[in-house]
Amino acid sequence: MPTETKTTCPYCGVGCGVIATVADDGAVSVKGDPDHPANFGRLCSKGSALAETIDLDGRLLYPEIGGQQTNWDTALDLVADRFSTAIAEHGPDSVAFYVSGQLLTEDYYVANKLMKGFIGTGNIDTNSRLCMSSSVAGHRRAFGADTVPGVYEDLELADLVILTGSNLAWCHPVIYQRLAAAKAARPGMKVVVIDPRRTMTSDIADLHLAIRPDSDVALFMGLFAHLISAGAIDQNYVAEHTSGFNEAFATAALLSSNDILEQTGLPAMQLREFYRLFTATEKVVTCYSQGVNQSSSGTDKVNSIINCHLATGRIGRPGMGPFSLTGQPNAMGGREVGGLANMLAAHMAIENANDRDRVQRFWQSPVIAEKPGLKAVDMFKAVADGRIKALWIMATNPVVSMPDADTVEAAIKSCPFVVVSDVLRGTDTTSHADILLPSLGWGEKNGTVTNSERRISRQRDFLDVPGDARADWWQLAEVGRRMGFDGFGYTSPADIFAEHAALSAFENDGSRDFDIGACAAIDEESYRLMSPFQWPATGRDTPLCPTGHLPHRGGDHERDDLRRNANLAASSNVVPVSSDGVLPISPLVGEMAGRPEGGSDKRFFADGRFYHPDGRARFVALKPVICDRTNSEYPFTLNTGRIRDQWHTMTRTGKSARLSSHIAEPFAELHPRDAIEIGVGNATLVEIESPHGKAIVRALITERQARSSIFVPMHWNDQFAAKARIDAVVAPITDPVSGQPASKNVAVAARPFAVASYGFAVSAAKPDGLDAPYWALAKADGGWRLEIAVDQQVEDWSLWCRRTFAIPEEIEPLGYVDRQSGDVRLAFFDGGRLLAALFIARQPVAVARNWAIAQLVASHDQPRKRFALVAGRPGADMPDPGATVCSCLGVGVNQIIAAVRGGCHSVEAIGSQTKAGTNCGSCRAEIRGIIDGCLAAAAE
Repeated sequence: MPTETKTTCPYCGVGCGVIATVADDGAVSVKGDPDHPANFGRLCSKGSALAETIDLDGRLLYPEIGGQQTNWDTALDLVADRFSTAIAEHGPDSVAFYVSGQLLTEDYYVANKLMKGFIGTGNIDTNSRLCMSSSVAGHRRAFGADTVPGVYEDLELADLVILTGSNLAWCHPVIYQRLAAAKAARPGMKVVVIDPRRTMTSDIADLHLAIRPDSDVALFMGLFAHLISAGAIDQNYVAEHTSGFNEAFATAALLSSNDILEQTGLPAMQLREFYRLFTATEKVVTCYSQGVNQSSSGTDKVNSIINCHLATGRIGRPGMGPFSLTGQPNAMGGREVGGLANMLAAHMAIENANDRDRVQRFWQSPVIAEKPGLKAVDMFKAVADGRIKALWIMATNPVVSMPDADTVEAAIKSCPFVVVSDVLRGTDTTSHADILLPSLGWGEKNGTVTNSERRISRQRDFLDVPGDARADWWQLAEVGRRMGFDGFGYTSPADIFAEHAALSAFENDGSRDFDIGACAAIDEESYRLMSPFQWPATGRDTPLCPTGHLPHRGGDHERDDLRRNANLAASSNVVPVSSDGVLPISPLVGEMAGRPEGGSDKRFFADGRFYHPDGRARFVALKPVICDRTNSEYPFTLNTGRIRDQWHTMTRTGKSARLSSHIAEPFAELHPRDAIEIGVGNATLVEIESPHGKAIVRALITERQARSSIFVPMHWNDQFAAKARIDAVVAPITDPVSGQPASKNVAVAARPFAVASYGFAVSAAKPDGLDAPYWALAKADGGWRLEIAVDQQVEDWSLWCRRTFAIPEEIEPLGYVDRQSGDVRLAFFDGGRLLAALFIARQPVAVARNWAIAQLVASHDQPRKRFALVAGRPGADMPDPGATVCSCLGVGVNQIIAAVRGGCHSVEAIGSQTKAGTNCGSCRAEIRGIIDGCLAAAAE
């Protein structure tokens, strides 16, 4: 019998519920969990493809020392010995952990406890430092705690939603579709997008503010001053619940209207309209993400937003408040357990002596870290200069993701002792480890994660453990025991979660925001059955973790039990997914859902009680800083970020052919006029350079990009491209408060990269030994796809193919070489099976790529099909779907164009005809653009 397991997606901070089904033959399929209150059954393209990423190809299955397989006892004894020796000889600050938002909360908890409570240093930081630490710092300055006030349904209740520094459509697609559905149901709702680029999120925007990089503080300081002059301040709320208003106003008043216009680069009419909308609309939610956080003024940006909400009392009530959207699946869980170097567990402060004493007494630990540890950028500087003697990296790939990545790589290579825990053996970081420890992957792990709205959900295991892989918490606990420490005798993640919950309630009594004390007595069975719930969940509440809440393997009757569960008000608000599948249906709260407006009782600050000692929130006096880092040598501003179908450094999503079908290679978005001025053509190569490094990527020329700005995604690494680690170009500039790197504003030069020949290839075998200044490799159905460019002519492409694609000598190629034009077409067949095909030209190769990829799984018994492949164009009986637009359902641009020409003139009509846009919906903006382009061309 097939088994179903309810678990949680391991990608972004939305925290979508997933049902994984294992068939009798072991095949795994995934679908959205209709009962999970984050997604109500919807998944984005990445979540939909989860089953395609769980194979064992490339897995690290056994501990290794110096590249040689060993056993756990030997490996862990060595880790414990080397860390203990470094501490004895150089002190506790000579060791460090660099961890990840990919860890489960239980893993994070044990790592934090071991480092801060037993080793006695704050030197544990996380890759979440790179995505949300400015939000943490801003929350702590304003609220006295790292508290996210609102919940997802606030985006549906609001009359004005501001998305600043957030490409919601691509980075949090399910929340974007909840917002789009709410706007469709209430057309009077307004959406403002604040972003230097016109991203796909702008598709639903009533107003797009293309501000200059890092001018957010000036924009919101101007709004703050405008609210005062317009008489929109909630004077009672300010007087009773806040402090610092006058100081904040005094600095805002120094900024003139001309200053704001000059710094933001916005037209006066747009600025006035934005200020009018905010002033006139009570229900306002301001969502922000990496465009705000990843800045040298990120914390000030956060506080400039919060100041406006505090001044109007628009916080903690239905449909209003500032809302931080986290990037990773468990960035919030890491914050709960003190995963950042400057925090303690349970949202306690490492700089507070009472908090340190409380945590030490609870842990019964021999020591406690007395000061913040090294934040990520500073940590790797300490590795480089020799202060860190032993480093343990867990579930992250800093050689790709850290700023100044080449320097970080050199630092790791020079460190005396490096441990890496990972699921894959061959990443850019694992190659520099002294010891490799095999960790569990998604589907094998068992624990909890917390999403952006403070909802704790279970990740459950449904796959057998491969090889000798072990949970990260187990690895850490074993090392702790071997270092001679008590307090690490955990037998399961439920043990750890119960301790974590108990610490959250210890000597709390409402003085701290994070409290899940209701779960302190949880047992194995209750943990196994635990439903998603939002904190706080105190011992004074009806317990949220009783046996019987959420079945591990469930059917319809168990989902009915969940709906009847009165303890989870948000979870009980479940409505069916729409039958047409065009838009995700979420609980459009209020009268539309048939219950009182704002049914969630888990908002913060509606009562005006904050977590500073005096119970008041703090306005923060700010000063805008003009951050134009460009100069004559580096005249462009580089902005790095994510794309729709890839995740972090592609160690997981790179396994999926479907996810690589939309965008298969690294690229740089440039404005057309900039491209002309520097001599870069569309689809040619462009070299991006800063004082720290270089990258070579494909040019994508588009008016979505602002003048003098360049966007490059951060995903590609040395496993998938020749020289596309864009974070090697990013300067290690950080926010002085949060320590978060400024990855959105980097001064760079851009120039054409000289190419002798461009190439495209498909192959059944993975290409090997690639040696070219540019190549980009991606998984494809039936094999691999390869883009390549060389700066010198290759004498014998046939020999190159044999070497690269492992073509046997006895197989002769079909095709031709035209030395005058530079065109080369070669195909190698084994009977009716295509082994490899190569297309070379002096300009970017014009080949129907998706059609060519499809030939890897097609039969080529007929000579006509073989010659069609060599020509690079399908015949009339083999239509080319074109470049993929909808990754979820594999729909290409040519199919959409054909549907438009056939009379489908709306996104909904295209969905009915082709199914494009009917799953996660994140391609709907792209579909609308294709429709508009076709209709405009027809009208000419």
